[in-house]
Amino acid sequence: MTVSSGRVRFNPFGAEFRRDPYPMYRQLRETHPVHRTLGMWVLTRHADVRAVLHDRTFSAGLIPRLVDEQAARLGQDGVDRIGRLGRKSLVFTDNPDHARLRGLVNRVFTGRAVAELRPLVGAVTARLMEPAWAGGQLDVIADLAAPLPITVLCEWMALPPELRAQVGSWTHDIRFLLEPGMMKAADFARVREVVELFAAALSEVIAERRLRPGDDLISRLLDAGTAGGDRLGDEELIFVCIMCFVAGNETTKSLIGNGVLALLRHPDQDALLRSHPDLVDAAVTEALRYDCPLQLTKRLATRDVEIGGQPLHAGDQVLVCLGAANRDPESFERPDEFDLTRDATGHLAFGHGMHGCLGGLLAELQARVVFEFLYRHSASMTLLTDELLWQEDSFILRGLTELPVTVRRAS
Repeated sequence: MTVSSGRVRFNPFGAEFRRDPYPMYRQLRETHPVHRTLGMWVLTRHADVRAVLHDRTFSAGLIPRLVDEQAARLGQDGVDRIGRLGRKSLVFTDNPDHARLRGLVNRVFTGRAVAELRPLVGAVTARLMEPAWAGGQLDVIADLAAPLPITVLCEWMALPPELRAQVGSWTHDIRFLLEPGMMKAADFARVREVVELFAAALSEVIAERRLRPGDDLISRLLDAGTAGGDRLGDEELIFVCIMCFVAGNETTKSLIGNGVLALLRHPDQDALLRSHPDLVDAAVTEALRYDCPLQLTKRLATRDVEIGGQPLHAGDQVLVCLGAANRDPESFERPDEFDLTRDATGHLAFGHGMHGCLGGLLAELQARVVFEFLYRHSASMTLLTDELLWQEDSFILRGLTELPVTVRRAS
């Protein structure tokens, strides 16, 4: 954290912020909750963050524009399908395009459809845990939290084995489009290559499902349509599938890792969940509030507006700090305490408004199944180290690179 003349200078790239961003958030909330720095407005209060996310005049299309600008600066003329991926994906579109896409995709991403995946998530979790039971140790990230969401999505889409082997690395590469300012020319070249490879592979899968539809996600998306006959085009469907991996993999991995860490660092809550496994839903919700995977997201003001007493103008960039909002004492009592008995349902970990996370239900289901499995089938879990490393290739995501624990199977 940097303090200058009594002011906090927001620095999301520093090592201290990566280790623990919450002291900086707290100082910003208390002293400069609407903070101008790095060419943008930084918002840290729950009410302000929620208001911007709810206000549809704040555009979600900033990232595609920044991708184009960064590509031009790096001499990458024309971003081809990369640009279309940004401009036509659910994550970055505004209405009316967003409403159309969301309406079609929502016909498939229902609570019932996600709930039907519970046996699959449970089976994958049990399979991934077998080596840990045998060896007595588990890296919660590498052994469980990282492979689970990729495996579940691949199974739900019924992707062929040769494609499943590539999805993890491709997803990691494409995710850098979410933070174009961190990309170099070589990164753009790699992402362009990967997007084309991923799209080509999915095109083959889509063509095969048109001939032989099943009960998988891609078949359901192909079948989703309105009474007027509107359906997803092939490239739109490709982008939905790609963004399912890009938006859902790292966040679910971090939710599981951050949640397990919070439980193990709070022995009273660890013991409470172990004695009351019915609190698993509350544990997931509190984990999302306490240390959310997606810490920051951007919007673009399209009109003059006042936020927290500060005038913002059309064209201003706004960084909304979801992690800070979730620790706001105006919305949550004792916000820096991890407490399974609190009502944490007002958290903003999945955003809010029309861009609320499409895959939130699936992320919650996977975390719920993992927590329930670990606390029902293990007799104990213990951290192997307090020297934890947080990922450094993203400034919007907060997640561990590893979480080694000892684990003993219940008799």
